[in-house]
Amino acid sequence: MFTAETTIAYLREHRLRLTTAESCTAGKIVTLLSEVPGSGDFIESGYVVYSPEAKQRLLNVSPKTIKTFNLTSCEVAREMALGALRDSPANVALATTGILGPDDVDGIPAGTICFAWAFQVEGGQSVFTRQLRFFGSRREVQLLAAEHALETLSHFHCRALAGEQA
Repeated sequence: MFTAETTIAYLREHRLRLTTAESCTAGKIVTLLSEVPGSGDFIESGYVVYSPEAKQRLLNVSPKTIKTFNLTSCEVAREMALGALRDSPANVALATTGILGPDDVDGIPAGTICFAWAFQVEGGQSVFTRQLRFFGSRREVQLLAAEHALETLSHFHCRALAGEQA
């Protein structure tokens, strides 16, 4: 079960400092964490990048990646996370991009969210991506996506420490 307190405790225990690159979650990940006293020691920065231009300008997402795979893609989420990590002294980055709804966009069903978790680990970077679909109102999908990104951080961190990539 997700709690922001659990995520902050995990970040503290593993000496992790977080940056985010949020599109559809629009800062919700950082907002959830910031509600926990002392969380400022573990949040380095948060980017809210809705437009393709902002993703390109602030996070160095390639226009070719956007054109080839669409804004709602694991490939774009991956570049967002790596861009945030590159621009920050943080050692973990979370990225989200997707369609909150209520309507489908470009044939992509409402509620489709792409995630990326990037870690700076000994020997380089490790990045994991996933695409999931959530159901509910825009607000519900946004909250579910933000909670999922945080809830699975420890899982992907353990995989990164083991030298895995996905």
